[in-house]
Amino acid sequence: MWVTCTNEATIIEILAHRTIAQRQKIKEAFKQSVGKDLLDCLKSELTGNFEKVVVGLMMSAPVYDAYELRNAIKGAGTEEACLIDILASRSNAEKKEIIATYKKEHGKSLEDDVCGDTSGMFQRVLVSLLAAGRDESTKVDEAQAVQDAKDIYEAGEARWGTDEVKFLTVLSVRNRNHLLRVFQEYQKISGRDIEDSIKREMSGCLEDVFLAIVKCMKNKPAFFAERLYKSMKGLGTTDSVLIRIMVARAEVDMLDIKAEFLKMYGKTLHSFIKGDTSGDYRKILLELCGGEK
Repeated sequence: MWVTCTNEATIIEILAHRTIAQRQKIKEAFKQSVGKDLLDCLKSELTGNFEKVVVGLMMSAPVYDAYELRNAIKGAGTEEACLIDILASRSNAEKKEIIATYKKEHGKSLEDDVCGDTSGMFQRVLVSLLAAGRDESTKVDEAQAVQDAKDIYEAGEARWGTDEVKFLTVLSVRNRNHLLRVFQEYQKISGRDIEDSIKREMSGCLEDVFLAIVKCMKNKPAFFAERLYKSMKGLGTTDSVLIRIMVARAEVDMLDIKAEFLKMYGKTLHSFIKGDTSGDYRKILLELCGGEK
């Protein structure tokens, strides 16, 4: 099974058709039989976006998320989209694991790093998401849902200026079923979808993070389908987004993401990737995507 690290076809064949757990075992077996670290070997032999996909595939889920967050924060400027994509979509347990892994791998507190690189209300929303304290029950409190919808309406559409704290309190703490009920009620009171109101009331990263939370609550695979679509449509490809989602969701909900993509855009995710990428990078992404359907 072991070949030189530069046989790309074999790398794609093996890595794209194994689970994360199996790939960790391959890493261990490689070290024992070759006396080298497989990740180091791959990094030294591969380049570009193909390398980024392969390196991502060799990491466990929390290690990959922590690695992506670290890359988004360090260096000049912050890739806010990465912070939003990961923190708005992961469960409490996943976030706690990411925080612990980040500390272990990078020797720093993720919250401290996020605070050092963001500011204002956007920072407060990220810190709240990092607290990993969302109610994850399925219980809907009818009276509370009506009150929450009223509070959000009065904090935004019904006043001059927006009280973002009210949005934060409701959107980052309540459980999914409860929030779906709040969104229904909000539509009744305001005559608008909550997403439209957020777009009217906010801008920039704050708008992006609140929209991401709402979309993940409504339909997480559809959220990722939209992110993939936007990463590829138009001129140029936002490879960082495309790679991150394809690697992170490959064995979580890729089938659902593909179904939503087709429903939303009338084209397959497979055809979009095929038309927007090339070489070994395209080949490995298409393998992760699965068949045409």
